[in-house]
Amino acid sequence: MNLLTASKKYISFFRIRFSAGLQYRAAALAGVVTQFVWGLMEIRMFEAFYRSNPGAFPMGRQALYSYVWLQQALLSMFMMWIFDNSIFEQISNGGVAVELCRPCDIYSMWFAKNCSMRLSASLMRCIPIFVVTAFFPAPFGIVLPSNVGTFLLFLLSLILGFMVVISMAMLVYISAFFTISPMGVRMVIATVAEFCSGAIVPLPFLPDGFRQAISFLPFASMQSTPFLIWGGTLVGSDAYFAIGLQLFWVLALIFIGKLLMRSALKKVVLQGG
Repeated sequence: MNLLTASKKYISFFRIRFSAGLQYRAAALAGVVTQFVWGLMEIRMFEAFYRSNPGAFPMGRQALYSYVWLQQALLSMFMMWIFDNSIFEQISNGGVAVELCRPCDIYSMWFAKNCSMRLSASLMRCIPIFVVTAFFPAPFGIVLPSNVGTFLLFLLSLILGFMVVISMAMLVYISAFFTISPMGVRMVIATVAEFCSGAIVPLPFLPDGFRQAISFLPFASMQSTPFLIWGGTLVGSDAYFAIGLQLFWVLALIFIGKLLMRSALKKVVLQGG
């Protein structure tokens, strides 16, 4: 009964933040336009490389361009430079004291709020991108996975990848308890994550040794794994291993985050004494 009551609290936080996020329709529309333009620019760039040396492509063109559109459609879910600035403000100005007075776990509350913030932004942007790019001529649009099994693996990997992103973001929020300003940590994590998660260049394009090393980091378990599964680049035992790695990083990052949060709250000092 206590578990059910606790779950309802965090679901309520999720619903409130999700409803608030759906109000920003103008920002979502601007984001859709921006992401269409950016996606087309990326495809033009890759197409130029492909025409100059088709044999150098480690992915099929259709898989690559589906990857690009998935990335644009689900950008708000996976980009590590997206944070809830209100949390940083609460920590820096002492407003976190109000959160600590709530009869709930602050880590779980912030986790639920961040999930809803990212999902609400993604929901408004992904639908028009998916619908429009589905009608683009091959191979420049997005196509569905080759079979139902691949699609189900993609959904599982998508959920796990999203959990890795939120768990990593929680570590950045918690770091604000230990630093004067969180900007340094934010910039480093965002920069490293953007490259190592395949947000700039899909990981199959990287040199083999370097790519294999990166694949074991939590960043590769974010957007790269589900997007490569969707396009059929990651299949069979490799896909199952990558999903297992995602699950490992979700559990590990949440465990580390809760330990750090507990340590931070033991020593937290609020403005005013």
